[in-house]
Amino acid sequence: MIKVSDIKSPIAPELEKFEEHFKESMNSKVPLLDKITHYIIKRKGKQMRPMFVFLSAKMLGTVNDDTFNSASLIELLHTATLVHDDVVDDANERRGFFSINALWKNKIAVLVGDFLLSKVLLMSIENKKYRSLEIVARAVREMSEGELLQIEKARRLDIDEATYFEVIRQKTASLIATCCEAGAVSVEREDEAERMRLFGEKVGLAFQIKDDIFDYGTPGKIGKPTGNDIREQKMTLPLIYTLNKVDSKTKKELINIVKRHNENPKKVRRAMQLVIENGGIDYAYDYMMRIKDEALKLLEPIPDSPSKKSLIMLVEYTTSREK
Repeated sequence: MIKVSDIKSPIAPELEKFEEHFKESMNSKVPLLDKITHYIIKRKGKQMRPMFVFLSAKMLGTVNDDTFNSASLIELLHTATLVHDDVVDDANERRGFFSINALWKNKIAVLVGDFLLSKVLLMSIENKKYRSLEIVARAVREMSEGELLQIEKARRLDIDEATYFEVIRQKTASLIATCCEAGAVSVEREDEAERMRLFGEKVGLAFQIKDDIFDYGTPGKIGKPTGNDIREQKMTLPLIYTLNKVDSKTKKELINIVKRHNENPKKVRRAMQLVIENGGIDYAYDYMMRIKDEALKLLEPIPDSPSKKSLIMLVEYTTSREK
């Protein structure tokens, strides 16, 4: 079992220093904003994005101020998108905590997200890091386009596999790609920037497929299946594969459940059963492992080091995690 603490080991001092750096980057003279940003910092997750930035940078060079700035830019961007996403999804919780919009209402949540995005722009300009700004700005564009593409297609439930991968490439994978590319650029390894971007993109795709699989549960490994994706009419890889494989009668039944009976627990369980029985989960798992192997192959020419070892462990962790 891979432990997050073992992955962090080569960059533990950097991550500790990053905590302070990130807190400073969110400072504001407005008391309400300060209160909200402190709440955001308090409920942070596993630091996955900073880990990708620092491990990529340390594997290729020496971590410096540019690396800390890049990690802060990406974490600010990620936080802003989460705050905005909760407003769009009308979500009251995130990671077991109340969302910003649940505590302070939508208008304030949108403004907080805007404030965080403005911090991204200002930090880049103040430090004259236009290359970092270019990398991060591209991620903002891709994430927005991916979200809109998903909304457009979800209305008709006509997402095919190619569209699905385009959506998750933009929505999820682009941010991890940005972490790895920015890490390389921060230590002046522009020659490895594209390799690291592609590596991060593949890891991000595998990460999202793992999330798709979680929704169905895996006996003996993962907790209770939730069926949330079906309830939310999300076209995920296991479902898309199943719809393309089954006969027209079963396909009609599945689409009917997703469109009209997604609030009925019994019907949702039936849809999940159909996906599992027709190999949707197995297909998604095999696809995830194939993409993971492609990502790891990209690291092969880079000399071995504790940071490279941890980056490989981080990839393994994203596909073997149990929550």
